[in-house]
Formats: sequence, C-alpha cells, structure tokens
Amino acid sequence: MTTLRPPPLTLLDKYHGRDLQTLYSATVTVTGGDAGHGRASGIARSDDGNLVVHLRLPKALGGPGGGTNPEQPFAAGYAACFHGALSLLAAQASVAIPDASVQVTVDFGRDPMDGLFILSAQTRVRLPGVERVVAEELVRNTERFCPYTKMARQGIENVVALVQQDDAGES
Repeated sequence: MTTLRPPPLTLLDKYHGRDLQTLYSATVTVTGGDAGHGRASGIARSDDGNLVVHLRLPKALGGPGGGTNPEQPFAAGYAACFHGALSLLAAQASVAIPDASVQVTVDFGRDPMDGLFILSAQTRVRLPGVERVVAEELVRNTERFCPYTKMARQGIENVVALVQQDDAGES
C-alpha cells in the first residue's frame, strides 16, 4: 500500500520565467447525455478515466436534481486547492493545522451587468486551535498564493477554439 504524503515544500519556491510553466494539466470532456445538454444530463469524463461524473440540472434551476451540477466540482476543486495551499504555507511556517477545513460555496446567478449569468464564490476557513492573528495571516497569505483565488480575482487565460469536424462529424 502506498503511503499518501503532502506535496513537497519546494512547490513554494518562486518561479522566475516569462511564460507559464505548466506543472500539470487536467482534461475533462463533457458530452450531452440523454437530453443532449451538458448541464441537464451530461457526463463529464477525465482523459485518465479517474473522474466520471453524471451531471444533472438542480431542482433550483427546474431540473430533476439527483446528480452533480457543474458548480459542485468547481467548488470542490476550489476548496481542495485552497486547503492544499493553506497546508503548504502552514507547514512552511511550522503551524500545525490538523483539523483545518475549507468550505467553498459557488453561486450560479444572474449578472446585473448583462442580464445573463455569473458565478460568485464564498470561502470559509476554519482553523481550530490556531491563534487568531496567526490564522488571519495564514488565510491572507493563502489568498495571494492559491491559484483558484487568483483566478477568481484576476481572471484566467482562456482560449476557446472550435475543433474542425470532418464530413462524418468526427474530429
């Protein structure tokens, strides 16, 4: 059995370069499922096969519920990344946080700017047993360090491209 270990503190070493240095890439493909609609009945599959999620429109949006909606895996990824960043910074500062928890709520709502849709997130961090001033500094530093928080504040580089289909509809 493999012993699970946290990532090395060397991940905190600063990178000095002009371009993004990719450390890992995740690829997930969503197909439409029974309703032909990714949000309503889609299936999300990672290229390595470790993630298979059946997506369902939540009851709050008029769907049947009974499955995961896109905001849930996003919230999970955000919370996991923030917790991981917090853990690295706490280890570097020699602060024990064995009972730490990070809760992220992602809201899907109407955008008052254009009347369409927007996401918002709230992150709640619990650090039981850690002195308040130390906990506040850890959370503040984690906000600067966590890539999900950076994305939420600064945006994300995103290239959308149509993959050309051949005559048979295959790519």
